[in-house]
Amino acid sequence: MSRTTQAWQAADTAHFLHPFTDFDALAKKGSRIIERAENIYLWDSEGHKILDAMSGLWCVNVGYGRQELIDAATAQLKQLPFYNAFFQTATPPAIELAELLSEVTPPQFRHVFFSGSGSEGNDTVVRMVRRYWDVLGQPERKVIISRNNAYHGSTMAGASLGGMSGMHAQGGLPIPDITHIEQPYWYELGRPQGLSRDDFGRLAASWLEKKILEVGPERVAAFIGEPVQGAGGVIIPPATYWPAIQVICDKYGILLVSDEVICGFGRTGQWWGCETMGTRPDLMTFAKGVTSGYIPLGGVMVGERVARVLIEQGGEFNHGYTYSGHPVACAVALANIRLIQRDRLVDRVRDDLGPYLAQHFEALKAHPLVGDAETCGLMGAVVLAKDKASGTPFASDLEVGMVCRGHCFGNGLIMRAVGDRMIIAPPLVMTRDQIDEMMVLIKRCLDLTWADVKARGWV
Repeated sequence: MSRTTQAWQAADTAHFLHPFTDFDALAKKGSRIIERAENIYLWDSEGHKILDAMSGLWCVNVGYGRQELIDAATAQLKQLPFYNAFFQTATPPAIELAELLSEVTPPQFRHVFFSGSGSEGNDTVVRMVRRYWDVLGQPERKVIISRNNAYHGSTMAGASLGGMSGMHAQGGLPIPDITHIEQPYWYELGRPQGLSRDDFGRLAASWLEKKILEVGPERVAAFIGEPVQGAGGVIIPPATYWPAIQVICDKYGILLVSDEVICGFGRTGQWWGCETMGTRPDLMTFAKGVTSGYIPLGGVMVGERVARVLIEQGGEFNHGYTYSGHPVACAVALANIRLIQRDRLVDRVRDDLGPYLAQHFEALKAHPLVGDAETCGLMGAVVLAKDKASGTPFASDLEVGMVCRGHCFGNGLIMRAVGDRMIIAPPLVMTRDQIDEMMVLIKRCLDLTWADVKARGWV
């Protein structure tokens, strides 16, 4: 901590390869060095205070510096810092967390398979889904359907399940028997056709049935989706979408997988995004908010439809991780979930903070740069448009979203750019006053971006 910013940047460039990064470009610019955090704020090595409207990376739900989580990790490190879940062995924190997760998840979930991250969890989904159909004597059911612009991790299976073209272009992805349908993005796909959100939701759901029939129902194993697409830009589907998806999955008997890595643990105003959207998934991946990012942990909640087959008929399941059920991670998760329960954070998002944020985002629609703004619980997206009346976008090579992101960082705000969608997912411990503070910063950065695009002749 005694080094200068420049010294940290030099060492970083010399040794640290960052995720999703142009290494050469970052080396020329230098990393932003974050040194400490408290509540919803960060401080960099230059002493600048930054409001973290992205909860780290969608994960610090209970805010930074929570002593309850620090104490839980410390106590467990002293008692049992590690032991694995192989060799027919278990540790008390892992067992207790499995019990607690079965209490806070929908009633069909009584079992959990632990991983170290959401990416690993979605790898587990692929293995588990295909094993389920193998055991039932239908090994031809291998195809898993996902969506374009979805994000399910960056491992080989996770990146294949995801629908990010940039990821598929590197590494020969997707792997076999994973296919995709279009995303339920009304602003880009439904609005230009003059469709209402509800009509578009039903249309977008019908693409799943079309794909099932194209592949062959006897070959389709599962459909996976995020209740709200997070890394894709906080794409919030119309209310008609997910109920129609559930009907289609039921009709063809395929498994429904809800990727709750971002939406879980209160983000949408319910404990789980599937509860907000009205689905009954058979499998549910989680990570991030389970420990509020303090310690890495992920997993898959396994519904009884799948669990009973694997337990009673499946024999040995040849899959697992060194850190499945890591005792320190599980101890922190226990403290984190109990804190969420004690402080009624999910209720606060549903009844107070979520509606309050929605009011603020609705008001942003009057800004000359904003084509649309929408929220779900404590996450939201602002669409930057060249012409708000027609919804005409800026040319992608202008990177207007990155211009706006630059103004955000320059004004003490972390707001993520996904193309020209500016997105937030702040900590669930936020107050109304802090939402007001964040909105002042957002409006200031929109104004600065609008001034920039006008000065450059882009409008």
